[in-house]
Amino acid sequence: MSRNLEKLYAEYLTAERQYSPQTVKAYLTDIGHFKDYLHQNGGFTSFQAVQNLDVRVYLASLYEAQQARTTIARKVSSLRTFYQFLLNRQYVTDNPFSQVALKKHQDHLPEFFYESELDELFAVAYNHDQHPLWQRDAALLEFFYATGARVAEVAQLEINQIDFSQRLVLLHGKGQRDRYVPFGHFAQQALQQYLNQLRPELLQGQQHNYVFVNQRGKPLTTAGISYILQQLMKKTSLTGKIHPHMLRHSFATHLLNYGADMRTVQELLGHVNLSTTQIYTHVSRASLQENYRNFFPRAKR
Repeated sequence: MSRNLEKLYAEYLTAERQYSPQTVKAYLTDIGHFKDYLHQNGGFTSFQAVQNLDVRVYLASLYEAQQARTTIARKVSSLRTFYQFLLNRQYVTDNPFSQVALKKHQDHLPEFFYESELDELFAVAYNHDQHPLWQRDAALLEFFYATGARVAEVAQLEINQIDFSQRLVLLHGKGQRDRYVPFGHFAQQALQQYLNQLRPELLQGQQHNYVFVNQRGKPLTTAGISYILQQLMKKTSLTGKIHPHMLRHSFATHLLNYGADMRTVQELLGHVNLSTTQIYTHVSRASLQENYRNFFPRAKR
């Protein structure tokens, strides 16, 4: 029956729409690809049996294969038009592609540091022989990695936002949304050392509560923070550029790799929607697959 429907559709495109043979072939190729995918993943019985779940799984496979957005849009358009043809002639009762909304853009995998790379970066930051402001730079690096904070949140951070007794910091996020984020022993030690020793010297009698300051005692700007991280990066053997968001990405990725649940990471990052956080599942997939193979009883052969 499905072959007959495809043949009827080809005749419709040729006779009524007067499409060229190449265009008709392209439509049928897209339809065939969809049908082949369903055959290989659970079986294809008929076009009438296709459900919304089948469509979602198929689309997910296209994104997973990192196909271009234009290619995905073309395939969806082909299948939506095909099903509209079937619906108009009452071969199906609904069009499962009618409500499909494509992503506005391809998701780019976030850049992050491996733990060994961070170890090298921290070693440089703590090397007081290389630069006089190492206490500030070490505290800055520790805070970024410990909290996953945005660069603007770090630039605007004030001392009264930090609770050292509970190891909590109150971050003022986007859209005036506040959140509490814990931090660990290394960040606490680095921050207290910087605040007690170096920061008073840098202030030179100035009075303000901003945590991170430059050599003139002024609050560090987001550009200034990025510059400091770049200078640290240059002292390592690592290649490429560093930007503050890489530390935020590393924070989220490592949490997921060590078993944190998605909702927790969402809260810590200050994401409004879980979908924003879910991009990190891509970069942690290798760890998830390894854990699955190691712990699921029927994963091994």
